[in-house]
Order: sequence, then C-alpha cells, then structure tokens
Amino acid sequence: MDIQQELESNEHLSSVPKDQIQWLTDHSELLTLEIGDYAFRKGDLVDKLFIVLKGRLRIFFMQGNQQIEFGYNEKGHIGGSLPYSRLQKANGNGVAVDPTLLLALHTDYFPEMIQTQYELTEMLVHLMIDRVRDFTKFQQQNEKMISLGKLSAGLAHELNNPASAVIRSSDALKKHLNSVPLKLKKVVSMQLTAEQVDQVNEVLFSKIKAGPRINISLMERTSLEDELTDWLEEHGLNNAYELAECFVDYDLTANDLDFINQKVSTSHLSSVLDWLCNVLTTEKMVNEIAEASTRISKLVKAIKEYSHMDGGTDKQKVNLREGIQSTLTILQHKLKTKNIEVKLDIPNDLPQININIGEMNQVWTNLIDNAIDAMEDHGQLHIKSFKDRNFIITKIVDNGIGIPEEIIGMIFDPFFTTKPVGKGTGLGLEIVQSIIKQHNGKIKVNSKPGQTEFNVCLPID
Repeated sequence: MDIQQELESNEHLSSVPKDQIQWLTDHSELLTLEIGDYAFRKGDLVDKLFIVLKGRLRIFFMQGNQQIEFGYNEKGHIGGSLPYSRLQKANGNGVAVDPTLLLALHTDYFPEMIQTQYELTEMLVHLMIDRVRDFTKFQQQNEKMISLGKLSAGLAHELNNPASAVIRSSDALKKHLNSVPLKLKKVVSMQLTAEQVDQVNEVLFSKIKAGPRINISLMERTSLEDELTDWLEEHGLNNAYELAECFVDYDLTANDLDFINQKVSTSHLSSVLDWLCNVLTTEKMVNEIAEASTRISKLVKAIKEYSHMDGGTDKQKVNLREGIQSTLTILQHKLKTKNIEVKLDIPNDLPQININIGEMNQVWTNLIDNAIDAMEDHGQLHIKSFKDRNFIITKIVDNGIGIPEEIIGMIFDPFFTTKPVGKGTGLGLEIVQSIIKQHNGKIKVNSKPGQTEFNVCLPID
C-alpha cells in the first residue's frame, strides 16, 4: 500500500501540502488489527492521532449492560487525539469489525507539528471542533433518551393505578347494577307515602352531599361497624354486616337508622335499608371512577404542558409555576417511592418571563431528579421562586447528602458524573447550564451535608 497516496486521496487532507503529508507519514507508525481486536477501550489513555487506511472500527458505549452504538470509523476517518484537544481518556470503545490498518501519530510529535506543519494542524483543529460538536449532540440525545425512559416508567406506573381503579370499579358497578331491578321491585311494592319517601330521601341526600368518609382509622371503622351490625341484627336483618360496611362509608349512624325505623313500618325496614345501601354503593363506585378519571386527565394535562405539545420552539411569556408543577407531576412516582415531602413556594402573581418552555422543563427535570437521587427516604424538597429586581430567582433545595467540596467546581463540566455506570452520562447539569445561558440567565450551587441549594436566575425581560 502506498501510504502517501492513500493520505493524499483522503478528503480531509486534500488541502494539506504534500510535504506536510510526507511529514505525517514519516513520523507515524502502522497498527494492524484483526477482527475483534480493540483499537481502544473506555478509559484508555488517548495519546495517538490515528487515520483508518483500511477496514473499519465499530464505536460503542456501555450503558449498564447494554451497548449503545455511536457509529463506525470507516476508511479515511481521522480520530484519536487531535491538536489542542482536552481529551485524555477514551469515552467509548473501538473494535475492529474487518481486518483494519491504522496510521498512528504519537502526541509527542504534536508540538513539532503545530510549529512547522501549519496547514495540517489547521485542518486537524477544524476536525476536532466538528468531532466535539457531533459527539456532544449524540450524548445530549442519549441523555434525553435516558430521562425519557425514567419519566416513561414513572408515568406508566402513575397511569396504571387510576386506570386499574376505573376498570375495577366499572366491573364492580356492572355486577352491582344487576341486582337493582329486584331491589326496585321490592321498594315499589311497599307503597310508601310521599311523606315517608321524602323523609328517607332526606337522610340519603344529606349523606351523599357530605360525601364518603376519608380519614378514618381502622380501629374507629371497626368500632362503628360493630355498633351498626348490633343494631341491624337486633332488628332482624340477615345481611347486617354487609349493610354496616356500606353505611359506615357514608357516616350513616345508629341514630339515622332509628329515625328511618320510626318513619317506615318494621315489615318494610329491610327493603328500605337495602335500597339505601344500593344507592350509596352506586354513588361510591361512580365517585371512584370519577376520581380515577380525573387523575388520568390531570396526568395527561401535565404531560401535555411538560412536553409543550401545542407550542413550537419559540420563547413565550409564561409563569414558571406551571412548568415546575407539571415537572413535579411527571416525577411524582419517584417522589412517592421515597416518601419525599415537597414544599412549593411560588406565588401565582409572579411576573411572567420569556422562555422556551420545553427547554426550561428539561432544566427543572434535571435539577429535581438529581435532588431526589441525593435524598434518602422521607427527604424534604423545597422549591421557591421570587422576584429580585429585574430577575426571577428559583431555589431548589434538598436535604440530601450534599456535594463534596472537592468536586463542586466540576459538576457543570461535560461528561462529569458521580453516578454509577449506566445511571448517567454526565451531561445533565452541563445541558442545564447551557440552556440557562441561552436564556441570559445564571445558575449557582451551594452545598453542605443536609442542604444543597441550586439557584437559577432568569431575566424578566
């Protein structure tokens, strides 16, 4: 193989003088790789510039136990260390998928190249800028997919609960309504006076208006059920326990049963109480379906607001509270899993600011998600926004383990992460800082064990 000719035909080197290509050839070495051989592994020292003369390398990253493919270094690709690059260790893996030949220039020759081979150096610097841009774009997309996966898992869980409640309650309601015709027949056959019906309805409607009992302890409920069961059994009702369970739900007491017993004859008491239980049970099931459906509706609304489906990529005047609340709704599963108490202190009359809603929601997601990860069970998260001159300051404070002093200055650096392999790419906070800068804002952090505070400052105008 004529190395000089191969390099001169390389599209990246087409503008480089032949004598500089000759210099590159003279100072480089040839590396031969068989299929399956690694050109580099994640964490390896990057101390060579390489050019693929033949074959190809597959580039991939490990995300947990999964390989995330970045692409292929085909014939003509220039990679490895480049002039002025800060890359010291490989971020991924490169393995030969064909018999591969590389031309490698050690970084020891870079000072000489920079001083004497101007056009070659200039081309490599431009190549480095393009490579950083492409790699960062890939990692940002990967970070978004990781976040999307986390959010999707949480939302699936959040939606599953009310959806299951709707199915369960609707099935129970369908079975329950099958018995309505028989009970209605018994009620109709009683031939109660209009006054008696009004008196029973008065009790029924007052209980429905008050709604079902919510905060009642198991001990209190058991005591009330026992009291009602005793009353019902004393008055000859065979289904005493079933009725007692139903009546306790709507706070129907023994005094209420005494009142009804006085207004209807003893022979009709069983049918009247059966009908009351039937109506209250139906009301309860309908309420459960309505509550679950409302919960689903709120989640869908939060997803719509969070993803900003109806908007474009332009900035809009909005109140920060809406975006932060929708983000908290999206992350509700993680908050509930760790029993984290959230205190939201954002005035409704806070001045609106001009932001890209989708991008700022990504900021809130990263900051809140990191805070959740930093806290133990029963942690406390405080989010506060207020006006300060011509700015809106938002503080996100958690009582987690804190950020060690020796690394706090690096947390906004690209690819820096303290999370285990597969749990993060190290681009979350770098993206946060980038988005805030695009909004002419600033982000600062103060941290000590038990209190970490991120301050996001955004201009009102």
